[in-house]
Amino acid sequence: MTAYLDIVEKILKHGFRKQNRTGIDALTIAGAMFEHDMTDGFPLLTTKKVPFRLVASELEFFIRGITDKEWLREKNNHIWDEWCSPDAVPYSNNRETQEQMMAERELGPIYGWQWRNFGARYISHNVPPEGEGADQLQTLVETLKKNPDNRRMIVSAWNPLDLPRMALPPCHYTFQVTVIDGRLNLLWNQRSVDVALGLPFNIASYGCLLHLLAKEAGLGEGRLIGFLGDVHIYINHVDAIREQLTREPRTLPEIRTEHFTSIFDWHYTDTVIESYDPHPAIKFEIAV
Repeated sequence: MTAYLDIVEKILKHGFRKQNRTGIDALTIAGAMFEHDMTDGFPLLTTKKVPFRLVASELEFFIRGITDKEWLREKNNHIWDEWCSPDAVPYSNNRETQEQMMAERELGPIYGWQWRNFGARYISHNVPPEGEGADQLQTLVETLKKNPDNRRMIVSAWNPLDLPRMALPPCHYTFQVTVIDGRLNLLWNQRSVDVALGLPFNIASYGCLLHLLAKEAGLGEGRLIGFLGDVHIYINHVDAIREQLTREPRTLPEIRTEHFTSIFDWHYTDTVIESYDPHPAIKFEIAV
């Protein structure tokens, strides 16, 4: 999947070293675009192993609108461990605060809650919302089935009123679905892009969402496109990602979902990746 590697090479060649809130400098460029045709295979990197189980379980977490990180931990998924809602522990990147954030389960009104309850008042992970919100994902699915030529099939996670209560303001903040010639395309927008660690997950997650929505509507799978904003590689990732660039990309795997009835009944274990033959995993430390 050279589209990803091209972004890496561009940052290493043209990136400007700048500071950020994590305390770890990053090589940064302004803007990039990722494009992939799903007929070429499922976009799971082959130049390093990407754990699809973690990608898929996080996607189910979003689809269900869950905001309790314990749901993920029970499934041995720890990608949200380092964060929590500022309501519970105000953010800081010092060691003591990070330990407190790790122990807290409340994430606040993050991605999936906005997908399913936009505009309602968030109380906590274990209390129903107050007021009537917009179930954006349900509306998108209904529109997709009734009027697939609609150009307003958009889901947003960016709610300025709720940002101060979120564990992390949405990095990938909107996605749009279009249907052209019987194929479903998904286009997502992302404000902040950790290219080494986060972007491979984002690509696979939205690729899986495209796959599920296409099954929901009985459509073919089209193009996956990401519009990327602040695109960066952290300085402590540079050596390892240079190693990744030396690896030859391999044939992309295929995705298969069994017993599918609806995206709202889907469990991450229903979907499997077949013929995945990646190079070994590469360890990248997360910047909190």
